[in-house]
Amino acid sequence: MFHAELIKCYSEVDLCTYLSNKFKEMIARTAQTMGAAACSGMGVLSTQTPSKSIVVITGPSGCGKSTLLNRLFDAYPDRFGFSVSHTTRSPRPGEENGVHYHFSQRSEMQQLIEKGEFMEHAEFGSNLYGTSKAAVQNVCDKGQICILDIELQGVLQVKKVAADMSPVFVYVKPPTFETLEQRLRDRQTENKDSLEKRLSQAKKDMGYIDENPGLFDYTIVNDNLDTAYQDLQTALKPFLS
Repeated sequence: MFHAELIKCYSEVDLCTYLSNKFKEMIARTAQTMGAAACSGMGVLSTQTPSKSIVVITGPSGCGKSTLLNRLFDAYPDRFGFSVSHTTRSPRPGEENGVHYHFSQRSEMQQLIEKGEFMEHAEFGSNLYGTSKAAVQNVCDKGQICILDIELQGVLQVKKVAADMSPVFVYVKPPTFETLEQRLRDRQTENKDSLEKRLSQAKKDMGYIDENPGLFDYTIVNDNLDTAYQDLQTALKPFLS
């Protein structure tokens, strides 16, 4: 209720105008407060951010996916982020713990796996590798799209445990297996035994994917790097706007 002295100071018209203005100010302050609360972590999604926040990409070693991802990150440095994986292998020269990998003891990593704290994990070359749920969430909390560059075994696991996050699955493949083999031999980065293991695994994975064509949302044939990158941009178009 207004004080009598205040009412005396306004004519009937002036008082109505005064009350109307005050009401508008109150509505504006309320809207501003609610908007600030929403932006500060009340779970309101930005209309500019896709609801899908994970991109899973796979392909055999030598298919060129790392080159494609490097180009993507150079073009959109703040839009995407890699989750830092765990591994039980020893650090290589120049690698930093928590930056390149979370270097872990096997017993420690196995405990985390048993507790269900990993989205995916696999054993390769007597070492464990895996992507923890916390590592993915850390990227998403920064407002970035999390890129998971993982093996087929990990892809199948992510499909089970992260279905509610609706990841986008991308498969990068060489034009032929023979092309892949030649690329790996030309790199000259592996000995004969490790090369044969990679080729054997690649043949199995490519065969499995061919038999399950609905496994991926997008398949990119890397016969020409520029064309393959354009295809990758098309696949990720919802995240690039």
